[in-house]
Amino acid sequence: MEVAEQRSKVVEAYIQAFEDRNAEAVMALYADEATVEDPYGTEPIKGRDAIYAFYQKAMDLNARLSLDGPVRVAGDIAAFPFTVRVTVDGKRQQLEVIDTFRFDRQGKIIEMRAFWGPLNSQEI
Repeated sequence: MEVAEQRSKVVEAYIQAFEDRNAEAVMALYADEATVEDPYGTEPIKGRDAIYAFYQKAMDLNARLSLDGPVRVAGDIAAFPFTVRVTVDGKRQQLEVIDTFRFDRQGKIIEMRAFWGPLNSQEI
């Protein structure tokens, strides 16, 4: 399997882990020294425990992810558009996001950045 296909499979596994409500499976995709910046421009989350807590919170909110287009792979980066649907305080919301994963040499995610803002969120 070529590198681009492997990176695309990691994205698919990430989406599936959300469907399965499995934060452990998400963490298996990450390198030990990874960072998560969600949304981009905020202080990155560092450390496995903090990243795990971030994902567990999203899963506890019953966040649902759906891939909205093909994964784009260039060099050590994969970028992909997806939609998050979640209910917070009884209000259903939809958030359109583009994530980037930067990979280390072992194929683990070393950096996740989520690109979204107020114009990408709406009640549904």
